[in-house]
Amino acid sequence: MDDDLSSGLDLDGLPPEEFSARVFGTSGPRTGGGLELAPFRGVRFVPEIAGDPASVTMPPYDLIDEAAATRLLAEGGHNIVRLNLPHTAGESYDAAGRRLRRWLDEGALTIDADPALYVYEAADGDTVLQRGLIGALGLRAEADGVVLPHENVFPGPVRDRLALMTAANANLEPIFLVYEGGGDAARIVDGATAGTPLMEFLADDGLSHRLWRVDDPALHARVAADLRDRQALIADGHHRYATYRALQSRRHSAGDGPGPWDSGLAMLVDSTRYPPNLDAIHRVLPGLRPDQAVERARKVFRVTGFPDEAAALEALAAAPRPAFLLGGGDGVHLLTEPDPDALRRSMPSEHSPRWRGLDTAVLDHLLIGNVWNVPENEDAIDIVHHDASAAIARARRSGGTAVILNPLKVEDVLAVAGEGERVPRKSTSFGPKPRTGLVLRLLEP
Repeated sequence: MDDDLSSGLDLDGLPPEEFSARVFGTSGPRTGGGLELAPFRGVRFVPEIAGDPASVTMPPYDLIDEAAATRLLAEGGHNIVRLNLPHTAGESYDAAGRRLRRWLDEGALTIDADPALYVYEAADGDTVLQRGLIGALGLRAEADGVVLPHENVFPGPVRDRLALMTAANANLEPIFLVYEGGGDAARIVDGATAGTPLMEFLADDGLSHRLWRVDDPALHARVAADLRDRQALIADGHHRYATYRALQSRRHSAGDGPGPWDSGLAMLVDSTRYPPNLDAIHRVLPGLRPDQAVERARKVFRVTGFPDEAAALEALAAAPRPAFLLGGGDGVHLLTEPDPDALRRSMPSEHSPRWRGLDTAVLDHLLIGNVWNVPENEDAIDIVHHDASAAIARARRSGGTAVILNPLKVEDVLAVAGEGERVPRKSTSFGPKPRTGLVLRLLEP
């Protein structure tokens, strides 16, 4: 990857496809090496000084809005939000880096004495929803076919996370990857949970979060052998993985040899043992009136009106793909059976048939870009994770239109990524995501 981000050249004008190709190494030379998740000396909160883990940890940073950040700041003086989103407290990234070192000096954070892998679990009562292995993920160019992104990234968020990562000199939260395993690593993960957890607490999301340490070098070697020939998909954290790659490029360009910047903090989940949830990300178009959206959509879709939101959501779930639900006015409308000629004219021919059939691709190109002629930017399009009712309510408050989607299928995402393509932006929301603040990784302990 060119070191443009770290050398000061302006890449903000590049389209996401070109920027992503550079930062992920899509067309770069193969760098060699298989899938690697190495042990590291974890940094963890000390409850006796920092406080209850439920009050100092948080969901991933990109799920935190201003109201949530304010609430987190009020809950505890050592909440990880002060490191991960320091601007919410009116502080700079440099101040966040100094705060991290101060918390280490004060004993609110401790560094484990020996390198370890960590097992993370999220459970709803007795039901395990997520269980994965946290370690230092070896960074690989996409051309290697080892770590596969499935979404494009943008320079702005990468530049932002790079500034924070540089100031903190640390990885503050793990990204989330899935792989098809069923081997020795999965057995080691499950075996670790028979012991007493390092940390266990009930968070405000209603889930129990637990963390175990795997510090036996023999087990580390078995994990390495099992993962070496496997392939992982980035489920959540594309911009942070791109930031890992940008930081690696910066250090190599500065003449630094191999080091901790060649890895990034990550959680790896065996999807054959713990299949991830794949939820939809809905859109709200505040500048598009619902009546206009429906009338224009009639030109290319079959439109069916529903007075009841619950019945409409059931119909959407059962409808053949692609299908969408429009809300925001007095009723909701189901869009099905798009006109084949309109689809053929609107969808980019350079993409595969599977990609052109994705609901989010049809939404972006046929509806948003063509029928509605809405610019694709953050001012014109808001997003709402998971909650269809919340998206419709937001549209009603703004006088705009909500577009409710079915979640993509995991097999479609894997197939698209395996062919070197990207699903459209904000297509997927994999979960449950690892909670931030359970374990951190210093780049120079």
